[in-house]
Amino acid sequence: MLPLSVAIISYNEEKNLPRCLKSIQGLAKEVIVLDAGSTDSTVALAQQCGATVYHQPWLGYRDQKNKALHYCTQPWVLSLDCDEELSPELKESIFSFFQQGWADRFSGASFHRCTWFLGRWIRHGDWYPDTTLRLFRRQQGYWVEPIHEKIVLQGEVTLLQGDLRHYSFPSIKSYIDKIYPFAEEFFQKQPTRKWSLLANLSRPLWRFFRAYVLRGGFLDGFPGLWIALATAFSVFVRYSRSYQREQED
Repeated sequence: MLPLSVAIISYNEEKNLPRCLKSIQGLAKEVIVLDAGSTDSTVALAQQCGATVYHQPWLGYRDQKNKALHYCTQPWVLSLDCDEELSPELKESIFSFFQQGWADRFSGASFHRCTWFLGRWIRHGDWYPDTTLRLFRRQQGYWVEPIHEKIVLQGEVTLLQGDLRHYSFPSIKSYIDKIYPFAEEFFQKQPTRKWSLLANLSRPLWRFFRAYVLRGGFLDGFPGLWIALATAFSVFVRYSRSYQREQED
């Protein structure tokens, strides 16, 4: 067992959590699940798998994950979402990171995240490699940003081999449902600027071209086409939000 706490936040994740926990078996000395009040069997499943479960009403992604860090006791933390799992190659890379002494040199490690969508792994376009920092020294990292949260870390970071597998969008609807909330987040972060028809039209076109052509989204078949078109539409929605504000003022 590695000197590692696995930190997971949960809410009604009985379908995803067992897959996540299975992928980390035999890896860490401690597994922490911070639950936001699940009404399904999430908590029971976590306990059956040996996780220590704490309860915390929902604080938002960033604050909930920072709260989970508070309960971790090991010098290193691996932060996972319930809809993620370690690939065998990534799990072996994490073992090697500690066994070969890399943990003495670095303060964190990132890896690529690969998403399952419409029956296949997406390995091109805007969705891959989606490099993310999730393994870090507990006392040197913390979460920032309320949505699309990320780790801020003091110290050097290395890249590990193997993918973090992501099952974020089980259906087309699940993606569409997130378009407006993400657009609103983007809008709130941007400085106030005058709406531009040119930007509203050109930026979505650029994002489609970049994802589908320059980044090889076409190699992912129809799912790659769908993702490029949906991403372009989400960008169109983001920039249309400025137009809505001007009409409301």
